[in-house]
Amino acid sequence: MRRCDAFVIESHCEPINQWVMEQLIMVDALKRASAKRITAIMPFYPYARQDKKHKGREPISARLIADLFKTAGADRIMTVDLHTAQIQGFFDGPVDHLFAQTLLSEYIREKYGADNVTVVSPDAGRTKLAEKWADDLGGVPIAFIHKTRDPLRPNDVVAKRVVGEVRDRLCVVIDDMVDTGGTIAKAVEQLIDEGARDVVVAASHGVLSGPAPERLSACGAREVVFTNTLPIPDEKLFPTLTVLSIAPLLARAIQEVFEDGSVTSLFDGNA
Repeated sequence: MRRCDAFVIESHCEPINQWVMEQLIMVDALKRASAKRITAIMPFYPYARQDKKHKGREPISARLIADLFKTAGADRIMTVDLHTAQIQGFFDGPVDHLFAQTLLSEYIREKYGADNVTVVSPDAGRTKLAEKWADDLGGVPIAFIHKTRDPLRPNDVVAKRVVGEVRDRLCVVIDDMVDTGGTIAKAVEQLIDEGARDVVVAASHGVLSGPAPERLSACGAREVVFTNTLPIPDEKLFPTLTVLSIAPLLARAIQEVFEDGSVTSLFDGNA
């Protein structure tokens, strides 16, 4: 490995701490073997949702992960669709933030077209992402679900009403990750109640913890589309699920880094 350009790729699924530790040990081994440059590739950034303190005495685990990889010897991080872009600032070095949205939007456009489509954010916090999706699909309208959460039960979501035009339209519900599926399932049911013609769910990371597969298969969505940034085992598959491969995107980014090219060029200057 001496003077080699090393790329260490790891999927951070359950049990997440085991795979984080495995990747850290590989990075450390490469550093001690005198690798010239080490890039840690994390298609799904671990602990990405813990990027700030919501209340006192909480850890900022996303920052801790960045510190661990820097200490282990990683010179660069490559990841896909961070929960929030600010996580890039936690790592003291280059971060290649790749977007699976392009892959997902191309699939939606080729299969369903862009006619009579509305992009729907499952909550008000994802409207910026919905706007990017709308641009990718040719300037289609957007909508979002106005909802509330029970502060004592953080995974419980109460959908309130739909803001935007969804009646008789194909609604594409978008998000960066789907964990327990509660938010998405309730959003799909709300859209169908509001008269949507069909509902398609598209997200980058399929965490699918707990009852998520059952919720998504029974919520009424015509199709649920994820990428394979996280491996989805056979027992979590269901008939309406489609999994797209992120491998070509990662391969192109790795080639650009290796050849000292431009990762930004892969995303029309937006990366």
